[in-house]
Formats: sequence, C-alpha cells, structure tokens
Amino acid sequence: MKPLALSLTAACLAACSSMQNDSTASVSQRPFGIRQDGQPSTLWTLRAKNLEIDVTDHGATLVAVRAPDAAGTLGDVILGFDDVSGYQSEANQYFGCTTGRVCNRIAKGQFTLDGYTYHLAINNGPNHLHGGKERSLDKVHWQAEVLSRGNQPAIRFTYRSPDGEEGYPGNLDVAAIYRLDDDGLHFEYEATTDQRTPVNLTNHAYWNLSGEGSKTVLDHELQIDADLYTPTDDTLIPTGAISEVRGPLDFSKRKVIGERIEQLTATAAMGYDHNYVLREGSGMRHAATLWNLANGRRIDVVTDQPGLQFYSGNFLHGQLGKGGKPYPHRSAVCLETQHFPDSVNQPAFPSTILEPGQTYSARTLIRFANR
Repeated sequence: MKPLALSLTAACLAACSSMQNDSTASVSQRPFGIRQDGQPSTLWTLRAKNLEIDVTDHGATLVAVRAPDAAGTLGDVILGFDDVSGYQSEANQYFGCTTGRVCNRIAKGQFTLDGYTYHLAINNGPNHLHGGKERSLDKVHWQAEVLSRGNQPAIRFTYRSPDGEEGYPGNLDVAAIYRLDDDGLHFEYEATTDQRTPVNLTNHAYWNLSGEGSKTVLDHELQIDADLYTPTDDTLIPTGAISEVRGPLDFSKRKVIGERIEQLTATAAMGYDHNYVLREGSGMRHAATLWNLANGRRIDVVTDQPGLQFYSGNFLHGQLGKGGKPYPHRSAVCLETQHFPDSVNQPAFPSTILEPGQTYSARTLIRFANR
C-alpha cells in the first residue's frame, strides 16, 4: 500500500530542530526520554501567537496546552507527564493520546465483518476499550514530520498498524496532525486500509481550565450541542437506543458540571461518561463549550464527527503528573469527538467501516478564549 498523501506541505523532517515562520510561529524539539523498548522519544513544542502545545511521538500524544487566562498569563490546561516513562506507567489513563484503532468500547471484544468474527483484547470489564492492551495507537511509536502552511506550525505523525495488530483486520496507515492557526488547535486524522476494517479516532485530552493539577473541574460550566444520547447497559455498551437527554445529562444549555453529578455517582458510569449525539449538520460545526469563570478561560469544540463523549475524570485517583502534581478524582474532563461507541456492532449507528480505496478523515478544532 502506498503511504498516505501529505495533508500539508512538508517543510522539514523530524530531524529539524526548529522552524520559524514569522515572529509568532515556531516549532522546536527536545528529547523526551527512552521508551521501554529502547526507542528514544521526542517532544515538539509548537507556538503560534498566544498559544503553545507540546506533542510527542509516543502515542502521537498531546502533552501540554498552554493558553492565556484573562490576565494574559499562560497556563497548562491538560493533564500529562514530564517524560515518556509516565505515559508508559500505570498512572496513565490515556492522557492526551491518539486513541484507536477504535476509540471507546466494543462489546465483548468482538465484531463480525464479511462473515468472519474478529476477537479483540478484553481490557475494560467484559469489553474492548480504546484499541487494545499492548499495541493500541496510544502505546506505539509514531514517525514525525514537521510541517508548514504559511504561518501555521504543525506536526504530522504517521504509523502503519499491520494486519492483525490487536486483532483488527487490514494494514492500516494512519496520520495524526496537530496544527495551530488563528482559529486555535486542530486535530486532523486520516487513514487508509487494504481490507475492510473499523476505524474511529479521537484525541483523549483531559482538560482543566484552572490549570492541570487543580483540585477539581466540577466548578467549570459546560454546554453541549446535543438533545440526544446513546444509553448504555451496566458495562457502558450502548443498548442501540437513542434517547433524549434529561435531568443531569442535559447540557443543551450551559450548566455547572458539578451541580447534578452526584445523581450519577451510583450508576455504572460513576459520573459523566456518556456519548452525546451531536445535532445534525454538514462539515465542521460547534459541538461544546467549556468555561472557567474564575480566570476567564474558555474552549469551544468544533468538529465534523457525529458524537462527543463527555467524561468527568471519574477514575482519576491522585496519581502524580507533571511536576509531581496529584491529579485528584474528577479534576479534569474529556470531550472526545467520535463516532458512537460499539458502532461496529450497532447497524443503526453511523458506520465506522473503512473500505479499501477510501480515506478515513476526522477533524476537530479547539478554539480558545480568555474573557
């Protein structure tokens, strides 16, 4: 199979130590430690105007996002670790990674395609979660290229997932692009395959607009452009129904996250861990807004995907992250743009099957504001 065509124009390879487009846009790099397999990992810093991000080739992972508050002070607003060893430790809960081949859950770790039943790793109760145990996309080393499009700093990670990896069919060529521009932070995913196979990619950043290491995210406010969601069974697998959001699940209007969360503590989700069915529309459209009124930071999530998984950090347990800061229970949220969970086993859901000769594409934009 031919490699994926470049989505952006390559300016230099990963060996380049820096790129300067203008006075406000740049890319630099430094070592990020040694993986357990002996492979060195690299961290790239992308800067554009008043926004900076760090990304690494381990799991094509977003490591840091430094955004200004109302006073103009930059603060890191996502959870993560200081080097690659943290991302290979038990403390890591998919922080900032590219998640797949199929993000979210697949019931009982199996699906049938073209008359053959494929068996995947069981790593979340009785189910398959986020692509598997050992060679899911968050755990592998990706190749990197620094890219340029005018004054937009960007980096493109690529990986070939071989036929049978984690039980999935087909050789899958995947690209994950992080790009900054005047609009904000772009996540761009592409994939091609030589066999029919399910694909559903997302970024798994944990957001706290007070700054990573803050004690809670329950004081943030959230609005989601969804009137429907996909109810689940006790193992968080969709039942196949699509129902109206009601009570504590209703974020169709702006609400404080912690205002009603305790109504869900005794449920299987143990808080918020729900797939919202975004309002229909073509192309990129607004999906959600997260506010921190105390410091003025806000993010808007814009996507071309049909769903958004809202997760309230219910399994964070005080593990130590960047600078030795603890990450307490419910101290960050995930807003994962996606196709619906278990779509490969749910014929009424939008299909996640990628055909040979087609190109999978998924786009998400995070817009930042500080007032």
